[in-house]
Amino acid sequence: MSSKTPEERESQVEVQGEAVNEERDGASCLWLGPVEPCAIVIFGASGDLTARKLVPALYNLYTQGGLPRRFLILGAARSGLSDDEFRSRMKKAVLAGEGRDPGPWEEFAACLHYQPLTYDEPGDYTTLGVRLERLEALHGTGGGRVFNLAVPPDIYQTVAVNLGRAGLGRQERGWTRVVVEKPFGRDLASARALNQALTAHFDEEQVYRIDHYLAKETVQNILMLRFANAIFEPVWNRNYVDHVSIVSSETLGVEHRAGYYERAGVLRDMFQNHMLQLLSLVAQEPPSIFEAERVRDEKVKVFRSFRPFDLDNLDANLVLGQYGQGTVNGQPAPPYRAEAGVAPDSLTPTFALMKIFVDNWRWQGVPFFLVSGKRMRSKITRLVIHFKEVPHALMRQVLGDHITANRLALGIHPDETISLTIQTKNPGARLCLRTVRMLFDYHQGYEAPRLEAYEKALLDCMLGERILFWRQDGLEMCWSFLDPVLNLCETCGNRAERLKPYPAGSWGPPEAAALMRGRPLPWA
Repeated sequence: MSSKTPEERESQVEVQGEAVNEERDGASCLWLGPVEPCAIVIFGASGDLTARKLVPALYNLYTQGGLPRRFLILGAARSGLSDDEFRSRMKKAVLAGEGRDPGPWEEFAACLHYQPLTYDEPGDYTTLGVRLERLEALHGTGGGRVFNLAVPPDIYQTVAVNLGRAGLGRQERGWTRVVVEKPFGRDLASARALNQALTAHFDEEQVYRIDHYLAKETVQNILMLRFANAIFEPVWNRNYVDHVSIVSSETLGVEHRAGYYERAGVLRDMFQNHMLQLLSLVAQEPPSIFEAERVRDEKVKVFRSFRPFDLDNLDANLVLGQYGQGTVNGQPAPPYRAEAGVAPDSLTPTFALMKIFVDNWRWQGVPFFLVSGKRMRSKITRLVIHFKEVPHALMRQVLGDHITANRLALGIHPDETISLTIQTKNPGARLCLRTVRMLFDYHQGYEAPRLEAYEKALLDCMLGERILFWRQDGLEMCWSFLDPVLNLCETCGNRAERLKPYPAGSWGPPEAAALMRGRPLPWA
């Protein structure tokens, strides 16, 4: 219960000078409800993802009261660690985070355990099950279980099958859920094979395919902006929108992920999942009710409406690039082919600009420009709705033939903002226009705790909330759309010619700007 008086709450948040009466403080919006006692089993517990993301996210949930009162975390991996050695590793990783309170660590660490396990050894899963039951009795967690597969993608099927054969997929004593990190296969056939392995022992409603992009607060806010505000939806269509641009750029190279990235490339790493999901949030129809299956139904309709690429004229809709030597943030950056683990003659793309059309009533003829790349000038994730120019014959004699069109920009990183550019008159006797921005900072006036992407995703999994997770039919639709492009780009004789070079620290190859045909560049 908030201790603030109504007057204090009323003055707490001000947006553009207008006081907003807060009926409840931000903390009351943080949690969906009580979380049932459960056990969280992390496969790949000695790996980078566990140390950097998963256990820090769980610790943050614990310190904010988001974990159940009774819980346990059991790490499992090939490394031969004891419970104390695992706790020591996790303490170092968790408390390295800026602003984390070390006070509750010992209480949290008492619920951390470790079990050595060889992923392809079925007997180890039986041993894991026995250990898990003993720990559940010790901590009083009941039957709720989350199995998080934080392992390399080529081990997903092995772990899923052995979990099932050991009887750990059954829900006899309580619910059981399995969390799979992306990538979900490398093409349609492998995605279906992975799903077959998962659903042989787990029902579809037990499978949580995590895409942490969807758990970002500003990404979730896209649907709220559209459907909770009457002023946007009437113009959110082909009659008023000229084009949509979505950019997700990185300044980093492949770092320690060269082994994975050489097999994946930018289309598999970013487009099949993150970028198409962002597109679906912009393009989908309003669901009849804000409920997981209804929302995911609408996403699938968008994926089903993608116009297939003209493979005979692919250059009209796709630019691929690979970064060369350059400078990023004032520091020299090596070319992709000089990165550790990368083949010296690699033809793996690290940049892509893709033009997609959604062939339905709302979006017919409106291009969606999707851009993602590594070693680019800035780290940006942003969606921009570019509205059509006004029919301004009335003002042509005074203002000329061009008036800058309105733009609605949804910033995800680094600026979590919503901005709308409009045209206003400059002061003075002469009729002159200037472009101004109406700006909303997502965290302005908000001082309550916040949930990072992995915290939100893990919490939703424990609660059984599936709205932010992939469904298999949507996954297969996206692979069906990209497979022909991937096959052509990876097997054609002019593969090297198709790959355009760009200096590290730039905004990609010049061919990308040419594909925009005079439209504002996505990163501008």
